[in-house]
Amino acid sequence: METPHDRSPDHPSLQPVVLVERIGNALRLASVDRLALEQGLSIGMTLADARARCPFVVTRPADAVADARMLDRLLEKMRHFTPMVALDPPDGLILDISGCTHLFGGRQALARQARAMAGLVSRHGFGPNAMSARALARHGGRSMDVMTLPVAALELDDGGLAALRRAGLRSIGDLARRPMGMIAARFGEQAVTRLRQILGEAPSPIAPRPAVIPICAQARFPEPIARTDDVMDVIEDLLEQVARQMEARKLGGRRFAVGLLRSDGVRQGLEIETGQPVRDPAAVLRLLRERIDSLADPLDPGFGFDAVLVTVPRVEPLAERQQAMDGREAMAHEDAIVALIDRLSIRLGPDNVRRLKPCDRHLPELAQRMVPATQGLKWDRSATEQAQPRPLLLFDPPQPVAVIAGVPDGPPQRFRWRDRLYQVRLAEGPERFAAEWWRKRNGHQPGGAGRTRDYYRVEDDEGRRYWMFRHGLFDEGVDIGWYLHGLFA
Repeated sequence: METPHDRSPDHPSLQPVVLVERIGNALRLASVDRLALEQGLSIGMTLADARARCPFVVTRPADAVADARMLDRLLEKMRHFTPMVALDPPDGLILDISGCTHLFGGRQALARQARAMAGLVSRHGFGPNAMSARALARHGGRSMDVMTLPVAALELDDGGLAALRRAGLRSIGDLARRPMGMIAARFGEQAVTRLRQILGEAPSPIAPRPAVIPICAQARFPEPIARTDDVMDVIEDLLEQVARQMEARKLGGRRFAVGLLRSDGVRQGLEIETGQPVRDPAAVLRLLRERIDSLADPLDPGFGFDAVLVTVPRVEPLAERQQAMDGREAMAHEDAIVALIDRLSIRLGPDNVRRLKPCDRHLPELAQRMVPATQGLKWDRSATEQAQPRPLLLFDPPQPVAVIAGVPDGPPQRFRWRDRLYQVRLAEGPERFAAEWWRKRNGHQPGGAGRTRDYYRVEDDEGRRYWMFRHGLFDEGVDIGWYLHGLFA
């Protein structure tokens, strides 16, 4: 039988994983998994102490912003069970399920469904109020009896908890058997308040997050409308209504959906996406017409439409634009480009109009990837400006070339590519790229992550310019290779 001490760094699936954050001048553990707990690691421990105790621990940076977004998404999912859902940061939710459990087969059945919907390993607790349920979930373990909870469930400051332990009070039951007046006199009024809340003797109100009211507008007709032009006029009126709703909330739409209900019960729909948040009805209507024109089977009104519904399922913040001195909005050129991308994406399909998106990677061939042009489209000049010029065309993978160059680190003098010899007239460099050692397990050791690259910008005697690199260094004792990575315009 394997014990925690038998685990080895040669078995990645058995390595403990921790999340690390910087607190002051030290890196400390923000979260630990079950294997890390078995190794004696705990939240708040410095990373140096954790590595001394468990040398093969796997570390990942903690991301509080991503955790908060995930918690927000889980909150919206939990509305399936009750409208009274509140955040319990940094990693909890509180649900008021009064009067809701019978709809899901009881409390335990509701808990199982909520865990399955979340798709995460979680703990839950049931109590007469929020504080009681929170204490059971965070400190109860397998016990659902509040009397067995440790005094840490009161969540007092370190001084208060230390005073309770010095007095020999280890559990909530120990405190509950003492007079409340004595507890208040020795340990403070807050200890009494928390104790009464956990025991269910005092209320513990929550602040549920109100559900976001969807942005939509609807029109119903006493008589069916059969002309498409009349339907488009109605859609334009509805777009103006949703535009006023978005303006009041300082939002713009990224996705617009139109639902059409025919008199024979058939439902038809249109949906468009934009590269940037917009709330201009005329612009959205133009995109909808483009969408209709691109349909292989245009809208068939049949015997007419009884109702039209316009919704904005995806919105983003949209600030007011600064106008120029002549009354025109600034950044009109960028807006025209975004509008062109939206029209092309609707006509040709979003996957057929693509752009390069910068990535947080070090190597040139990994520093960007192709995504749909409307995905997260933001005009950011700093993302396109680089300290060193880059070629417009990159080869994937880089193409090997035969090079004559000075040893050990001289620029190329001539090279052969595709059975043709090129004479170098000008050369600039080198620009050194280290391998991504931080992504490799033994990357901090010599040769652990791979060879370095020395890039040169060269020009041949006919004026053509190339981007090539020397792969490796002569003092590393390996074979040196040259590669052509790109061509300048």
